[in-house]
Amino acid sequence: MGLETASPSILSTLHEKSSYDVADFPVPTGREEEWRFTPLSRLRGLHTGAAASGGVVVEVDAAPEVTVETVGRDDRRLGRAYVPADRVSAQAYGSFEKATVITVPREAVASKPTVITVTGSGEGAAYGHTLVRLEPMAEAVVVLDHQGSAIYADNVEFVVGDGATLKVVSLQDWAGDAVHVSHHHALLGRDATFRSFVVTLGGDLVRLSPSVAYEGPGGDAELTGLYFVDAGQHLEHRLLVDHSQPNCRSNVTYKGALQGDDAHAVWIGDVIIRVEATGTDTYELNRNLLLTDGARADSVPNLEILTGEVAGAGHASASGRLDDEHIFYLQARGIPFEEARRLVIRGFFAQLLERIELDELRERVFAKVEAELEK
Repeated sequence: MGLETASPSILSTLHEKSSYDVADFPVPTGREEEWRFTPLSRLRGLHTGAAASGGVVVEVDAAPEVTVETVGRDDRRLGRAYVPADRVSAQAYGSFEKATVITVPREAVASKPTVITVTGSGEGAAYGHTLVRLEPMAEAVVVLDHQGSAIYADNVEFVVGDGATLKVVSLQDWAGDAVHVSHHHALLGRDATFRSFVVTLGGDLVRLSPSVAYEGPGGDAELTGLYFVDAGQHLEHRLLVDHSQPNCRSNVTYKGALQGDDAHAVWIGDVIIRVEATGTDTYELNRNLLLTDGARADSVPNLEILTGEVAGAGHASASGRLDDEHIFYLQARGIPFEEARRLVIRGFFAQLLERIELDELRERVFAKVEAELEK
């Protein structure tokens, strides 16, 4: 499959072309806009194709109503919802050997979450592909749990049928030396609902690119993210919401905390409202809390509106240090500085953590954040 060119032309987004063929994307140099924040030398060859092959183990604990398949590259369902938009994504699409396909039948309501656990073996680079399909009026919760040591690139497709509801939690809890480059793409049918919660804590370098597109009117997407960046870590989230259907909604909220020398967070938020997408209601928000000197956050919201008939559209971005007044207020009531600091940071993340509906997973993430605060 050759090069696919976006049409009509997108003026401000970084995703101007797409292709299944890695040869259609030149090897990035770091001068390109879409790669200028990413330390290419730390990708361990994922962007050049030079990474030695290795492996990961994929295990699925599925709800009884859900069908799980392991399929080959020739399965016609793969790649129909998403065309890779950068070189690593295309490399992953051209290199995976087996894909995991999760299907929720029409009108089925999954009785428990389906958990996909990806565990790195620490040996070489691996490539993966996952497809989650919800047929019309189905409902399901899917958890993507990444752990271990790996050099891993993958694509995940979420196809949400008409009137269906999919909730996804993606946890990047890698070992400290892991490299993970991933693209998550959700395609929403008429009146479909998609809820995504991304938690990125582990890894040496993680670059995650969630995107959303709409196939019919009435689609509703919420993309939520939480990340905690330690010294030397590079955690990057690059979002694209492409409104091409009328009367659809999207809301993006990502928050991160950073501490330590060379802790680096990157957040790029692209929202496009095309001419035909009248009645769109969209908002995106990114907040970064810089806890120490030497930490750096780059936050770039982009909103492109090609029609004047929108219900609402906006964005906000801010990065700053702990509020001295908040700390002083707590200390004035007898709370020691370190405890006051922890309370403020917990409050910063509290609203997001409440959105994780799975008690066990919410407690796990909360414990991880608490552990970060003890460092």
